[in-house]
Amino acid sequence: MPSTVTPSPATEPLLIVNPDAAGLDIGRDEIWACVPADRATPAVRKFGTYTPDLQALADWLVSCGIKTVALESTGVYWIPIYEMLEARGLKVYVVNPGHLKHVPGRKSDVQDCQWIQRLHTYGLLSASFRPAADICAIRSYVRQRAMLIDYRAAHIQHMQKALQQMNLQLPQVLSDITGKTGLAIMRAILAGEHDPQQLAKWRDDRCAKSEAEIVKALTGNYRAEHLFTLKQAMALYDTYTAQIQECDTELERLWQAQRPEREEALPPLDTSDKRNTHSKNAPDYDARTLLYEVVGVDLVAISGLNASTVQTILSDTGLDLSAFPSEKHFSSWLGLAPHNDISGGKVLRSRTLKSGNRAGQAFRLAAQSVSRKQDEFGAYYRRQRARLGPEQAIVATAHKIARVFYHMLKSRTPFRSLSADDYNQRVRDREMAHLKKKAAQLGFTLTPAPA
Repeated sequence: MPSTVTPSPATEPLLIVNPDAAGLDIGRDEIWACVPADRATPAVRKFGTYTPDLQALADWLVSCGIKTVALESTGVYWIPIYEMLEARGLKVYVVNPGHLKHVPGRKSDVQDCQWIQRLHTYGLLSASFRPAADICAIRSYVRQRAMLIDYRAAHIQHMQKALQQMNLQLPQVLSDITGKTGLAIMRAILAGEHDPQQLAKWRDDRCAKSEAEIVKALTGNYRAEHLFTLKQAMALYDTYTAQIQECDTELERLWQAQRPEREEALPPLDTSDKRNTHSKNAPDYDARTLLYEVVGVDLVAISGLNASTVQTILSDTGLDLSAFPSEKHFSSWLGLAPHNDISGGKVLRSRTLKSGNRAGQAFRLAAQSVSRKQDEFGAYYRRQRARLGPEQAIVATAHKIARVFYHMLKSRTPFRSLSADDYNQRVRDREMAHLKKKAAQLGFTLTPAPA
């Protein structure tokens, strides 16, 4: 008799999940919109990208009875229309363009918007994660701040080049020329002081090099053209520093607005575990204490994370992780979980997919910073590096840190550090239990060797 097979959901007819769906194809100069054929004639219309055009598009969609709209995340062109449609009460899906390109032959904007509308009608598109509007505002400031830091770094290189051209070996005696000693010396040089003995007096007491070494390094050939270059680089450095401080002021205000009303006060924050983690690129305010008051748990206590990285991660993930049902969903969104290609019941390839996720990059940086630490994450990194190599060890450690971050933020559980020795003992106990179980299955009994 022929065998019967129960039809899987994939073989059943497609059901209309979103009957009131529209699709948008967004470009720099024009937007093509498609609604169901029974809602308007014609069902496809072209709109401009000026604000009055976007308002006309929103009015047309509302008049057609549209409740949900799908659009591609093309550059930053989608952001104004997303915000406008969301303000009009429409549910907007921002879709990864890679999810729409598997069917060939759709090369025009008209066909693109029709294809997006059709897929969205049948519920075949997944919306990209986007945090709440107030967190999106914080994210904009955080990304602007990171861009300003990158721009400022270029002018630090210009300062180093100008000093080298005058044979002023300041970078050799100072680990950071933009520290307290370096900036004081360069400002004195630009003020007209070229005597090495006088310049060396700006040395801070905490500087590792002696005053005599600094005098030797500052004996150079002062030329007008190179001093002019140094002056302009310093001016631009100061400009970007002021802009970064302005971003910090706005970020502090926005984070303070996120502090919830609590019936009971939080326990005092213990910052003794990370006293020397402050850097020149750190926020200009007490970000660790403020984030602790906002979240209710000290995420900076996690090994490898500091206030800047936690701020970056929270600006991308938000304070509510309900969009990620489990740590596996969260790790997959970060681009830290392996993607398995399975065929015939066999795993053909297992790798992490390329991703520009900024939160995932922050976790990777945290993983790099724990490589030498004598704690749980440092021991885990070294163990994975011996097995897989440094690149995969960084991803694996970042994955582990991300899972801890997820559980702390979702359950508001404080971080408990584990020493490297305790972690290695747990690994040993786990391996021993596995060996005993395997030996029992084979009919053997393990006995420890005498010391």
